[in-house]
Amino acid sequence: MAQVLIVEDDVTIRTALTRALTDRGHAVASAPTALAGLRDAVGTRPDLVVLDLGLPDLDGLEMLRMLRAVSAVPVIVATARDDESAIIAALDAGADDYVVKPFGGAQLDARIRAVLRRGADGATEAAVEVGGLRIDPGTRDVSLDGAALELSPREFDLLHHLASRAGQVVSKRELLTEVWQLPYGGADKTVDVHLSWLRRKLGETALEPRYLHTVRGVGVKLVDPGR
Repeated sequence: MAQVLIVEDDVTIRTALTRALTDRGHAVASAPTALAGLRDAVGTRPDLVVLDLGLPDLDGLEMLRMLRAVSAVPVIVATARDDESAIIAALDAGADDYVVKPFGGAQLDARIRAVLRRGADGATEAAVEVGGLRIDPGTRDVSLDGAALELSPREFDLLHHLASRAGQVVSKRELLTEVWQLPYGGADKTVDVHLSWLRRKLGETALEPRYLHTVRGVGVKLVDPGR
């Protein structure tokens, strides 16, 4: 059983989702606005948040960014917005999954279990060390030469995926599938942008790489600069 917070302004949808998830064994609370949802997410510390984007007081994407500034609680965006740019924006802002309305309670329950399972797997996974980089998936802490690095959730996931395959060339398609959960691909630009942000935080550039090396036309690999 998970403690789930639903942030949804439509009372009919909110009631239906609450009933469906309760019937599947979850403890469900709900909020009709972004600010109420933010307050409840921080105050009650649910296991997972289901977030609509079309909220009456603040756009759900803005609420997500505010929530990510103070909490790492898993978030599934549940919205009618089905264009690729909206999906990428939500995932880049820190969403863990994205489901497009209409959907059934069984699908949402399956996504909740999958997201929580990924989190549980990360909590027991050993830290990864490559050169002066240390990445702990349990605490989601990253340090470089002993100094802590502040990474966004997506930057952490990207760096951890590459570090787990240190020395191997990883394609952008794999990164989109494994990190962004976008199996259809077609959004290489978002990978490039996040790699650029990571390089800046690692103190390097594409022209003078240390850890992150682009293999033109193939992908990117993370290496130990001391080797």
